[in-house]
Formats: sequence, C-alpha cells, structure tokens
Amino acid sequence: MPTDTPETVLSVRGLEVAYPVRGRRSRREARYVRAVTGVDLDISAGETLGLVGESGCGKTTLGSSVMRVRPEATGTISYRDGQGRLLDALSLPREDEPVYQREVRMVFQDPHSSLNPRMTLRDIVGEPLRMLTDLRGEELEARVRDVMERVGLHPNHLRRYPHAFSGGQRQRVSIARALVPGPRLVVADEAVSALDTSVRSQILNLMQDLQDEMGLTYLFISHDLSVVEHVCDRVAVMYLGRIVEVAPTRQIFEAPRHPYTEALISALPVPDPRLRGKRERIRLTGEVPDPSRPPSGCPFHPRCRYATELCATEVPVPRPMGQGREVACHHADDLDLAGITGPSDPPPGLTRATTALRQE
Repeated sequence: MPTDTPETVLSVRGLEVAYPVRGRRSRREARYVRAVTGVDLDISAGETLGLVGESGCGKTTLGSSVMRVRPEATGTISYRDGQGRLLDALSLPREDEPVYQREVRMVFQDPHSSLNPRMTLRDIVGEPLRMLTDLRGEELEARVRDVMERVGLHPNHLRRYPHAFSGGQRQRVSIARALVPGPRLVVADEAVSALDTSVRSQILNLMQDLQDEMGLTYLFISHDLSVVEHVCDRVAVMYLGRIVEVAPTRQIFEAPRHPYTEALISALPVPDPRLRGKRERIRLTGEVPDPSRPPSGCPFHPRCRYATELCATEVPVPRPMGQGREVACHHADDLDLAGITGPSDPPPGLTRATTALRQE
C-alpha cells in the first residue's frame, strides 16, 4: 500500500555512552560519567532534525556516536543505506564500513583546526574520494571541482592552502569535503557557531540549498535556538544525556510541553520592541547536576519550578502526545507552558523564502 510517510534514514535506540572517571590518587575506576543515557531518536529522509541543549548535555557525544567514533557507545544505531539495507553502525561488518563512511558525513564546528594546514584544498577535498572510492586522476579532479563550485568556491583555488582563506571560506571547504563522496546524511556539529553573523547566514543558506539539490538529511547540532527555529523541521531537546522533548519546530517554539524547553525558549531575544518585557525570562536555579552522580528521578527536577515528589523519585519515560511530539515529563498534560507568541524574525541574512518553506 502506498504511503506518504518519509523513510527513516537513521534510527537510534537505547543509546548509552559512559566514560570511566579515575580518582586523582588512584588508578582505580571510581565511577562513570553517563554522557548519553537511553536515547531514542529517528531521522527521516530529507528532513533537518535540530538537537539542542546546554553545553555538556551530550549533543556532540550523540553526534560522534552516529559517526562511529565513540567505542564506549552501546545500544543500536540503525542506518538505511542508499540500497535500502539496514546497517547497525555500532556493529558494522568491515566490508560495509566504506559504505557508511561515504553516506554518513560530518561538518565540524571549527573551520580552522578541522583542516590540515599542510594540505592544499585539492588534497583536503579529494582525500575522502581516494580513501572511500575508486576515483582517480581526471575523474577525481572533476568531482572535486564540481563540489567546490557547488559550495561557492572557485576551482582555481584548489592549489592553495587553508591559511589563504577566511573562516567562512574554510567552512565551505569543510562542507565540500563532507559532500564529495555523495552522502545521504550529514551531521553538522555547531557548524556555524564559530562564524560571524553575516557569514553564518551565508553558510546556512548554502546548506539549505545543497539539501534541496542533493536530497540531504541533516542532524543539526546547535546551541543557537534562533538558528534552529528557522532551519530545522523538527527539534529534539536534550538535558543531562537524555532527550526530554521531540516535536515539529513550530510546536516546540510556540507550545513547549517540557519545563526545560520552556526555559530555553524564554532566553530567545524578542525582535518586536513593543513586546519586550512582556515575556517572562525563566532563570534556572542551581547548577547542572554532575553526570557521574545524576539526581534520582527526573534529572531536571532539582532545577524545575514545577517539580513534585513524584519527579524526585521516578524517571519519566518519553511518551507520545500527538502530532509527532514526545515528552519525558510526568506533568506534561497538566502544565500550561509559555512559548514564543509567533514566528520570530530569522537571523540576519537568512533567506526569508527558505524560512517560509521550512514553516509550511
């Protein structure tokens, strides 16, 4: 039977990542830091899923687990490749490793340290092709030139070194390196946070255009909610290694159902001067709990103004609430939480036409 449901490209189930913490005076492993705890997450073909939360909540650890660089990770990360096969990223046969490495790529945060200063742009962008494909000689050169043009860089720059380019141009090189093998899923880990505002908007517009041209799927990791609001189709909110809320972007920002999501949204600037001061800024009390000694019950309850005795004793399980939303909160049905009053202005330079398409 035909269906309009998008194909699930990546499915994460029960993902756990824990690091041993050694005492200063002893080599004995004293305890574990649980960076990611029981995460379930699905990403559909062609969508941009935003992953947000405070620093240290486990966003980057989750992204690097998808990239198979976390040997501590346990659980299941199922990826559907271009041929329709399901691959488990955490127990991948050696013969399938090149397929996964070609089809799941990453754009890093820092465009300076992520590029080898001793390599030319031709070598940097062409390296994934030499490692993961059989392309050589003129075919490899043609593919590199094509990708360079797609990201807005002149092919004549191929023999230059990274130090000759600005931060925005270097990030274009990073994007070209990620796209050159022909991926289906791209993990963008704070891909624009190190850039100036105007350059940031150019890179975001570029990524959206490339997504439409190449049929890409993005896992967009960011702490900038104003960017996430305007480029993501759905948003997953993470706190202390757990996903506390997942919903379409408009629902997250206009009608949050988890208290932590409400607190994050309250920090967004209000573009309309007439409305400033009318929205409560929620300032969380206390510090983020030690992930090696998490609190009992709901991990957010020590900082939550709605917490009850139940929250301190029982861990809430994510549960569906309709319209594609899941929330891990005991009182999600009873709370009337505040979001933004309507779509806010996009970040300066972000294409309004693209933004409108994302909100349809």
